[in-house]
Amino acid sequence: MRFQVLDIVPHAPHPVTGEIVDTHERLRRVVDTAVLAERLGFDSYAVGERHAGEFVSSSPTVLLGAIAQATSRILLSTGVTVLSLLDPVRVAEDYATVDQLSGGRLEIVIGKGNEDRHFPMFGLELGRQYEYLTENHELLRRLLRESGVDWAGTHHADLSGVTTFPRPFAGPFRVWHGSATSTAAVDLAARWGDPIFSANALQPRENYKVLIDRYRDKLAEHGHDPARGYVGSGSDGLFLADTDAEAIDEYRPVYEGFAAKMRAAHAGDDRPGKATSFATVEEAVAHGPALVGSPERVAAKILDYHAAYGHDVQSVSVNPVLPYARQHEVLTRFATEVIPLVRREVSTTLWGPSDAGRAAGFTAAA
Repeated sequence: MRFQVLDIVPHAPHPVTGEIVDTHERLRRVVDTAVLAERLGFDSYAVGERHAGEFVSSSPTVLLGAIAQATSRILLSTGVTVLSLLDPVRVAEDYATVDQLSGGRLEIVIGKGNEDRHFPMFGLELGRQYEYLTENHELLRRLLRESGVDWAGTHHADLSGVTTFPRPFAGPFRVWHGSATSTAAVDLAARWGDPIFSANALQPRENYKVLIDRYRDKLAEHGHDPARGYVGSGSDGLFLADTDAEAIDEYRPVYEGFAAKMRAAHAGDDRPGKATSFATVEEAVAHGPALVGSPERVAAKILDYHAAYGHDVQSVSVNPVLPYARQHEVLTRFATEVIPLVRREVSTTLWGPSDAGRAAGFTAAA
């Protein structure tokens, strides 16, 4: 199995103490943690994109450009590029620039985003979010692969003979599709033979498994090689301690404080994926995707989810309100104590020498 660190760059006060680092420090830590992730042997580092709420990830390409210059080996990614909002011409230009800066170490995950408020900010209609995603994805594919693109669509201005610059480092970089609540995203991925990344964050595993299973069925219906059907999985936070009890006790104020805040913010909104389904840390550990416990317990949980999902890459996130040294300690223990246990049981061709679609400048270590 492959492993990724994801930071969607939340920037909210600690739910108990109210403490918060300044924005400069928060962004600096994103880059520094990417350097640590590379040193620890993680395969990939991803940054999110948000345009509303308590986040400072509105410019993921800027962050990835900084990370590209601070690292030399690790694969760079997104989680997610909110393609429903964006001009595909600009997306092609910006991410090809990151691809060039990184020497071909880029793959991106696209989606419509899990935030309603950003659509009116960009003059767009929430009810048409999947229309935007579908059309923008098709245009982006062409811009990354072709020169002299002619285009006539519904939502984007017509194009005549457009070639975006810079071109990608060595041909089009791989595009994954983020999957959280809707069949639309997995159907789009299956149609084009692209891989998917399941959010696997706020809901019971069955809600995500039905989408993963549908993706594999649709991939076959469209005649694509099943070997191309890579699947990634997110998680609902990572926290490690020597014992399960210690981890739960220490992480409880952070988890339950943010869970209560999320439920209050979405009161009356029963749509799946908007607020966590698990009010207590015990519920999240026993029945949800939170990776909280001893290294052995967390490794066993990843393997248990793999039995359901058959996923190739596991993404983890550490809550940024934890003491900074503790954040790095958790990532270090995960890399040295959890990853070897999982890799002993699960292998994948993703990002290896036989994965012909992998980023041109990246091959995962054996």
